[in-house]
Amino acid sequence: MLTLILMALVAAVVTFGFSFIIRRLSHKYRLYPKIRERDVHTKPTPRLGGIAMFLGVVAAFFVASQLPFFEIVFANPGPTFAILGAAFLIVIVGVADDIWDLDWTIKLAAQLLVAGLVAWQGVQILSLPIGGLTVGSPAMSFILTILTIVLVMNAVNFIDGLDGLVAGVALISNGVFLIYSYLLARETSPSNYFNLASLIAAIIVGACAGFLPFNWHRARLFMGDAGSMLIGLLMATGAIAVTGQIDPATLSRSELLPAFLPIILPFAILLLPLADFTLAVLRRLRAGKSPFTADRQHLHHRLLDMGHSHLQAVLILYSWTGVVSVGFLLFFILKPYGIAVIFLVVGTILCTFLTLAPLTRRQRREHRVQETPGDDVFAEFDPLDAASNTFTDDIPLPSEKDIP
Repeated sequence: MLTLILMALVAAVVTFGFSFIIRRLSHKYRLYPKIRERDVHTKPTPRLGGIAMFLGVVAAFFVASQLPFFEIVFANPGPTFAILGAAFLIVIVGVADDIWDLDWTIKLAAQLLVAGLVAWQGVQILSLPIGGLTVGSPAMSFILTILTIVLVMNAVNFIDGLDGLVAGVALISNGVFLIYSYLLARETSPSNYFNLASLIAAIIVGACAGFLPFNWHRARLFMGDAGSMLIGLLMATGAIAVTGQIDPATLSRSELLPAFLPIILPFAILLLPLADFTLAVLRRLRAGKSPFTADRQHLHHRLLDMGHSHLQAVLILYSWTGVVSVGFLLFFILKPYGIAVIFLVVGTILCTFLTLAPLTRRQRREHRVQETPGDDVFAEFDPLDAASNTFTDDIPLPSEKDIP
């Protein structure tokens, strides 16, 4: 585990250093787009943080390749090179989109290409813990893997709307996934605890930790589509790699839940992105629009509209991620499962309370507005909401002398 922590540290340090450099260069050469209608920030901010995260990922993979602990991971270098090549391609497409706002069809085609590259080199869904069945055929495994990677990339990209949201959610969920994949490796491969899934999880944790200081509210640097799609790609490949670590057919009925965990837990840590993605697609299709049409009705936008501040909304979504991820991890660690069930139930109740708490304050404010229509301007202002940063007035672009 200490070696995995070292890989996370390498990714964090490199990402942090390049985030500082990229932020300075972006301001110097004005590499930031105009504020869009759906954005909640009010100051033009660089969106090239994904480049720094990619460089941190590459550095960590390189260091790992030089260590004997990860010899089994790099014994067959094809999957690793495919992941890095796919990451490079998706970052290039993401940077282009962050600068020129590409059409969604171009991004989707690029996502299918990189997913196909990863699947082609053997990072595929090999088994599904459903009655001890494996995936029906190589072709089915290939297609299912591509669809999963594309789904996760878009799901993570969809929630990237608040300062620190994607980086924090990915850090929490992959921290839990790192523990799970490491413990799973101890059970399935006692002679070697180091595997591709654990390495990817550790690197994601490090890259997000190194980037988060620049992305915390109020953000000085955004990861952009390059960063969010990169995280989605790596999370998907890590989750897919786990499916080859356990043979459901060898498990008894008493081990039924552990057999399902290789699939359940990756979806659990992705619950927030997948839920937001599903709701967004259904909402847009019902309105007769493309499922990739941007809008301002994501879960994080709804939390702001409910009365939460920017920071409160982010912390609430962190809480949901932590409760679900840790709750399902406890099913793997603890027996009997009563403690895990209690944790999930109590955590869900607390998160629900935190999510709905501002409704009363919002209702009181709306009631005051109705009672005193002549004082609408003053009645609608709540100092507790001042940190929500939801104003849409443009701020003049900074000059070079104003940039630290």
